[in-house]
Amino acid sequence: MVDIVVLETKENVISKLCEVIETSAKENIEKNGVFNIGFSGGSLVTFLATGLPKIQTDFTKWRIFFCDERVVPEDDADSTYGAYKKSLIDSGKVNLKPDQFITIKQGVPADEAAVDYGQKILRCFPGVANVPVFDVLLLGMGPDGHTCSLFPGHPLLEENTKWIAPITDSPKPPPNRVTMTYPVLNHAKMCVFATAGKEKADMVKRILVEKEDLPAGRVKPVAGKVIWILDKEAGMHIKH
Repeated sequence: MVDIVVLETKENVISKLCEVIETSAKENIEKNGVFNIGFSGGSLVTFLATGLPKIQTDFTKWRIFFCDERVVPEDDADSTYGAYKKSLIDSGKVNLKPDQFITIKQGVPADEAAVDYGQKILRCFPGVANVPVFDVLLLGMGPDGHTCSLFPGHPLLEENTKWIAPITDSPKPPPNRVTMTYPVLNHAKMCVFATAGKEKADMVKRILVEKEDLPAGRVKPVAGKVIWILDKEAGMHIKH
């Protein structure tokens, strides 16, 4: 199921995104005692740093994963965890601790980091028979239509066994990364794209209106749903 929500401003997008997160966190904490959420980088870092401090939730029950991560030191400007550590943990805006973030192994090649990260996920989902089911995965969409580190035309688009895969030839630097694959994305309870700005409008049109086969458009949870939250500039080609 695909829900498309078009709102006036970027600020409305942030509010709606965090409302969706708040509702899911409440439901999953009440049911399972934990909220398993995946973060992406890019503009989402700013969106969450702005919106999460305003929601009502028990942050101590959150467990945060990364939909993809760059194989760089945590203090590197390209580190997604580093960006969230700075904006959410070090800032003291929300009650999140470093050990709630499931991070990649440092100082090893991408293939070793990917195997290790898959094992870390497995320990967080004991008894999983097939693929871990995340409560929410927050995804980004690049200017080429990529999501996570799944790029157009790349062999990883066809990966169907590994939960976490390495990539050493990313067309967008840095080249070495680890990424969730479609088996994980498409078993999530909910995937959310939050996008703002007119520079996103053409790609939004290609994926949601013209149904072009691009990586972000392949996110189709088999038993969950995908929500696109757009401002009016990003969603200018969406018919209401």
